[in-house]
Amino acid sequence: MAYAIELQNITKRFPGVTANDHVTILINEAEIHGLIGENGAGKSTIMNILYGLSQADEGMIRIFGKEQVINSPHDAIRLGIGMIHQHFMLMPNQTVLRNIILGSAPKKGLVIDERAAREKIKRIMSIYGMQVNLDAVVSQISVGEKQKVEIIKALYREVKILILDEPTAVLTPAETDALIETMKKLKDQGCTIIFITHKLKEVLAATDRITVMRKGIVTGSGETKDMSVRKLSELIVGREVNFNIAFDTYAPGDKILELKGVSTISKSGRMPIRNIDMSVCKGEIVGIAGVEGNGQSDLIDVIAGLIPAGTGSITLCGKEISRLPIRQRRLAGLSHIPEDRLKTGTSKVCSISENLILNKYFLNPFSNRGVFNHKHIRQYSEMLCEKFLVKTPDSSYELKTLSGGNMQKVVFAREFDTDPSLMIAAQPTRGVDIGAIEYIHGKIAELRDSGKGILLISAELDEVMALSDRILVMYEGEIVAEFHRDEADEYEIGEYMLGAKRQVTQGG
Repeated sequence: MAYAIELQNITKRFPGVTANDHVTILINEAEIHGLIGENGAGKSTIMNILYGLSQADEGMIRIFGKEQVINSPHDAIRLGIGMIHQHFMLMPNQTVLRNIILGSAPKKGLVIDERAAREKIKRIMSIYGMQVNLDAVVSQISVGEKQKVEIIKALYREVKILILDEPTAVLTPAETDALIETMKKLKDQGCTIIFITHKLKEVLAATDRITVMRKGIVTGSGETKDMSVRKLSELIVGREVNFNIAFDTYAPGDKILELKGVSTISKSGRMPIRNIDMSVCKGEIVGIAGVEGNGQSDLIDVIAGLIPAGTGSITLCGKEISRLPIRQRRLAGLSHIPEDRLKTGTSKVCSISENLILNKYFLNPFSNRGVFNHKHIRQYSEMLCEKFLVKTPDSSYELKTLSGGNMQKVVFAREFDTDPSLMIAAQPTRGVDIGAIEYIHGKIAELRDSGKGILLISAELDEVMALSDRILVMYEGEIVAEFHRDEADEYEIGEYMLGAKRQVTQGG
């Protein structure tokens, strides 16, 4: 039987870096093939070549045994290849249905036959157990639902090969489980799936075979049953990874952050928070557990100053900040890693160095009376890139040249280097590789042990439980439970996350 995909000796060079160096990957028909590796290992590059978004400098591609030249996504789609990108390619102001049929809409005379399209989509949703509201506007649906829309869009085009680039980076554990089940259903229907991820437990649970890349080359491949977390981590980073974080003894100090009776105004597509009482102390990590969409976004944004508080007070280091603008909150000691790095954390068209000074460009020695000190900015940026393991040949490159994980490292480096009194860390390791997770977790622990406060919001319950001194559980905009480290397991916390249980008091 011919391979579904043969990528033979693929080489791709960019200025200053070889992204793929004679890479060979062979993928069987109707299998789920995991592709894993560090940020910047070349995974997305070689998949972009397969999908026609980029062309190789050397090498050959065969699809179902036949050599192909893929010069554009149109060529790839014609060959039955679909790709779901890490950052969704959807039109936010259009309905789900129109996003799905865009470019492939059935016609009835001169007009689009939405009725026929709707029937076809409903059949797909029924077969694969994925339900979304076809009339909802994309900007108003959850991240998990957007992921479903992307998959349904590919199935609508009757793909035979589906590339999923970091599909679980923005999903809850329950949504991830559902996605893996969908992938297995697709495989049973004869679809070949390439699953790009940083999450080793997921790749071990979902795939038949795995290929590992590091620094643009393949470091290992084989059947999933012969792999383990330890073996994969060593292939990815070249050494054993230590996830056992060493903390100093928990001895919290004075309150750094305190919310009293804080509520936000209801907004379409978002869950407001209601009467929140909580605090974060010096030398403490407070983790927020909850299924995404239960008020975490409003909690983050109201503290950071992105949205106003409807009621209540917010104090930082004893100072009332609920009416202060964002810059004044930052100058008062707040740093913020946003949950969506592209929407509120970075500018893709600006350089890496410009992104690294977004929160301090107006201060000496970065500028003086509105004139930038470019020499200092360059030296500072190169130092941060080296210190925080950002893989780039030069900080003058546009941010969009980086992988998603390296973009996240830029955000983390910028926020960590302000020496904050309080860091809001929302999804701090989303989309980064295991080596970077180890590093970021260590830095968060370092910040906590130096007497700072950290408010950690993560869709990864394992991460919340591993890092937090206290865990607050959110459900439908309220804090419904509080636990100290090791007081509850993931199953008990999960019951509160789903609203099956509720404690009486909020976390203070």
